[in-house]
Amino acid sequence: CCILLLLSQTLLSICSSAFIVISHSCCRRRRGSFYTNKALYASTTTSTSSGGTPSTTRSSNNAIELNPLVTNVKISKTVEVFSLVKQMEANGDTVTSLCVGEPDFPPPQAVLDATIHAVKQGLTTYTAVTGTTALREAIAKDLQTRKGVTYDPVTQILVGNGAKQCVFQGILATIGQNDAAIIPAPYWPSYPEMVTLSGGTPIILETKQEDGYLINPSDLRRLLEQHESTVKLLVLCNPSNPTGGVHDAKRLQEIATVLEDFPKVVVLADEIYERLVYDELHPHVCFASLPNMMERTITVNGMSKAYAMTGYRLGYLCAPKSIAKACITIQSQITSCASSISQAAGVAALTLVSEEEMQQNVQIMKQKRDYVISQLNQMEGVKLNVVPNGAFYLLPDVSAFYNGDDTQLCIDLLKKQKLALVPGSSFGAPGTVRLSYATSHEELELAMSKLKQFLADCSP
Repeated sequence: CCILLLLSQTLLSICSSAFIVISHSCCRRRRGSFYTNKALYASTTTSTSSGGTPSTTRSSNNAIELNPLVTNVKISKTVEVFSLVKQMEANGDTVTSLCVGEPDFPPPQAVLDATIHAVKQGLTTYTAVTGTTALREAIAKDLQTRKGVTYDPVTQILVGNGAKQCVFQGILATIGQNDAAIIPAPYWPSYPEMVTLSGGTPIILETKQEDGYLINPSDLRRLLEQHESTVKLLVLCNPSNPTGGVHDAKRLQEIATVLEDFPKVVVLADEIYERLVYDELHPHVCFASLPNMMERTITVNGMSKAYAMTGYRLGYLCAPKSIAKACITIQSQITSCASSISQAAGVAALTLVSEEEMQQNVQIMKQKRDYVISQLNQMEGVKLNVVPNGAFYLLPDVSAFYNGDDTQLCIDLLKKQKLALVPGSSFGAPGTVRLSYATSHEELELAMSKLKQFLADCSP
């Protein structure tokens, strides 16, 4: 009932705006051609009446009034940088970009063949909201084989339009008014905004550079004790965007031990980068596979990162039946099913792409990571305390420059060297910059040369 009430009161009135606003956060997903029109927000502001009660000021035509949930969502600082990139490109400039979290290689041939076959066979109609039986069964088998977790493909797996939608629906199904979610920083910028859009409050759990930005179990316990009455969700991105950090089995078990004392807290395990782990001695561990954790974990994954299928918009969510059912209800009212053609391609990805081909891509990414780290280590004033073992991001500390103003540093870097990086403050990590090494080696060489020259010109 709570879910339906929330949908009726808020979701249907703002669903379009919600996905537009969320799409600005940088990203696991490709940024593109859309940026926030600040005039939209300027037309509606919040003021305080004489009685001290917040009231909404209508636009000058006294007709348009936005939902307060939308106006409460923050606009990412990365908008300014991306807008400038687009402006420069429109003016004919060539910009070197390490912003986009997207592999530079194409999807596997088996995926491309399945895409064409689906079109030729006329697989272009609606599927069930939850996804095709073939894809859900392939997901269940893959998770059982590689991760040791067993999900019922009928009642516990939901296929969505990208992992991003699945994350939002998991949050919306568990967080409501007066609820809170713990989000470790640095974080993917959409997490706190999704919590806000759900009517909840994001509580940031700070982590330390010297610990590789991993969750400290003692700090987690302390925060849970402080907010025990309101916290309903812990967001765990592993491997991490934006740090590339990987919580190994030991650290995950320590987190699970803490959570056993807080049985009402659900874990949203965003594992979209789980295929991209570079330490063979410490492979990725699915959080739901830990003792007593499956019944309280929402596992989110997808095809974008490991299979380079970003444009297919195909992700999935696995959860206990009650949560999965709530997410299905939400999706049925927002988008219905994912693309039937993408789902056919997803089946091919999970069943026809060999492990050898997947590992080749992992090794290529590792080589790129190692190259970029070697270049950063040669730049005076740049610090990278712990080598990250996953995803395809680095979050070096550049606080020695610009008095720690990472946003201005990125803007000037873009203007002077035509190199686009993302300010770390957008990820809750001021004084850092996020760069993606998921591009060609030639592009990385050019980017590192530009960054080295720029920082040398403004030595700390």
